[in-house]
Amino acid sequence: MRAAAIMIWTALVSMAMCQIGTAAEKPNIIIFLADDLGYADIGVNGCKDIPTPNVDSIANNGVRFTDGYATHPVCSPSRAGLMSGMYQHRFGFEHNSGPERYASPDFGMPRDVPCLAEKLKGVGYTTCMVGKWHIGFNEGLRPHERGFDHTFVFHSGARSFFPENPPRNALYRNGVTVDEKFDYITDEFAREAVEFVGRSEGKPFFLYFPFNAVHSPLEATDKYQDRFPHITNRKRKTYAGMLSALDDAIGSVMAKVRELGQEENTLIMFYSDNGGPTAETTSRNDPLRGFKGQMFEGGIRVPFALQWKGTVPAGQTYREMIMGFDYHATALAAAGVESADNNRLDGVNLLPFLTGKANGRPHDQLFWRAGPSHAARVGDWKLVHSPREGAPMLFNLKDDIGEQHDLAGSHPEKLKELQVAFAEWEKGTIEAKWIRQDQRNAEPGGKLKTDATPGRRRPAANRIDEAFNAADKNGDGKLSRDEYPQPSVFDAVDANKDGFATMEEVRAYFRNRQGN
Repeated sequence: MRAAAIMIWTALVSMAMCQIGTAAEKPNIIIFLADDLGYADIGVNGCKDIPTPNVDSIANNGVRFTDGYATHPVCSPSRAGLMSGMYQHRFGFEHNSGPERYASPDFGMPRDVPCLAEKLKGVGYTTCMVGKWHIGFNEGLRPHERGFDHTFVFHSGARSFFPENPPRNALYRNGVTVDEKFDYITDEFAREAVEFVGRSEGKPFFLYFPFNAVHSPLEATDKYQDRFPHITNRKRKTYAGMLSALDDAIGSVMAKVRELGQEENTLIMFYSDNGGPTAETTSRNDPLRGFKGQMFEGGIRVPFALQWKGTVPAGQTYREMIMGFDYHATALAAAGVESADNNRLDGVNLLPFLTGKANGRPHDQLFWRAGPSHAARVGDWKLVHSPREGAPMLFNLKDDIGEQHDLAGSHPEKLKELQVAFAEWEKGTIEAKWIRQDQRNAEPGGKLKTDATPGRRRPAANRIDEAFNAADKNGDGKLSRDEYPQPSVFDAVDANKDGFATMEEVRAYFRNRQGN
């Protein structure tokens, strides 16, 4: 009897040790997600006036991706694509929410779509999120209910960086409202993340750190702005401070990882949720055309970098196209997660391509849709269709990264090929479950006003068009500084600095002022 008991106990201990060993072999996983960061806003992508040494170090110690894309040109759907690992259109997540007070009751990533944190927690990871959530407000859809053991977050699309400034969307720690006692929120998020990493010693961890920097409102402490005496533009100086704070936050987390001797056991991934809204914040998307909210490259192609020392060779520049949901699939592969749900993913594990174990490319085709606007990339060819721009456009990105030469007329067969590819992809999607709602088209609580339907343009859009046409005295379709009704904001509206404000630029300026 005693011998049998000893044998059973030995077997149980052996099983437990195997499980512990397996857990210990799993790498830590960190995803840093910037908010509204432009393609050219980091050093390795050409930024000259704002140093980003810690973001750059991820690329230099691993991989810089030249053709990395967000799954959507605005914040919320893009984040849903990352957390789900698939095109968010497959579950109707196609638009931002608008302010939480007016958001549709349907807004959020549904429970039947597993979140990355839920998957990793299920295989032994301790999980943490600090920062901006923006993919669910209602009970059951908040981060502390979606697989994160520890959260320090706000749920909405934007909030102040200082506790005394509006908008003051509430902060929550593990679902409980937090009194706002801090100097600067980026620093506070960083402290929380570093403390989590320190507590996780000996256990594999997943840290999801989605910043609200460098999203508006433009706010930075003197500590950060004083680093940039050479920048005389006040808006750019504040933006530089915000970006420098973001970079410091990443550096503090990585320093803690190194202090624990875990750098070679930690997969670190970085990108931005969409392109920069240039006119509003001074973000830069060079040499790309367009900005946040658009299907041009400036709205969807963003900075991407990945590091896993000892596993992924350093110093790489990867030029095949990838997408945000690939980080979901890559994290699962690194953690050894195999499940039936993996077959639903649109994301692809990037590790074989980065370690030389796989040839070819992760994707031959990528697609985007936001209401009537959509885009498709097939190889080097790009389809852009937006009702505001008129007829569908076709570009060859290999020869024309700035999308300046529309080839739709000279290559009708190629245009048709991409249109057919998009139509085929669209068969696997569903209609959007909500539209963006605010005080103009909805009541508090989310009920749509009687004259607000998904198929109608918002009244504000009509007013912008009418004001533009009234100001366009010579009828040339653009406004000079003298024609523009508010000359004091003309420089912010004139995104490409050509001395004129187009209808596209005016709409983008007001759209960005309205927030997400």
